[in-house]
Amino acid sequence: MVVALGLTALLVACAHPIVISPLETPSRVNDAIQPKQVAYVMTDADRNKQVTTEGGGGDKVSYFPYRDLEKVIRDALRAVYADVSVIKSPSDVMTIKENDISLVFAPEITTSSNSQSISTWPPTQFTIELALNVTDAVGNIISRIRVISSGAAEFSEFKVDFGLAGRRAATELSEKLKQEVNANPRLR
Repeated sequence: MVVALGLTALLVACAHPIVISPLETPSRVNDAIQPKQVAYVMTDADRNKQVTTEGGGGDKVSYFPYRDLEKVIRDALRAVYADVSVIKSPSDVMTIKENDISLVFAPEITTSSNSQSISTWPPTQFTIELALNVTDAVGNIISRIRVISSGAAEFSEFKVDFGLAGRRAATELSEKLKQEVNANPRLR
């Protein structure tokens, strides 16, 4: 009896791993590209940051938002700018200068998920909030961008792709980020 209770507690405490990488990202249209070199900040610690949020049936899901969403950030910026680099710190003056980087995008990612299902664990609703501090080459704040996206999936859809709601939110996030950057005159 004690062993059965212990195993039940262990199973309930575990989170199911999912991936929330985008299904697709914005394409690059060379006629509309801004002739700037930009960078985004992403450290190994960011990539290894694991998050646990709600799933269905009282279960939880875990994933790596920075690792899974790095492609969203990179491809959205590549759809706007001539060249996109990744740096480990916004204060990496040497790399910024060597690569003639004019703008640095530092992301903060917040996610949430849930499901009303009592019988399946994958989330049916997923929300991503991406906040980016944008600085110039010497660290002066130019702008702050905030993009929120959401994705949904039903049981019949996520039988093979348990992170489908998150992947749909990531796809929407990528397009919204591209639009926000394009619409901001301070980032031209």
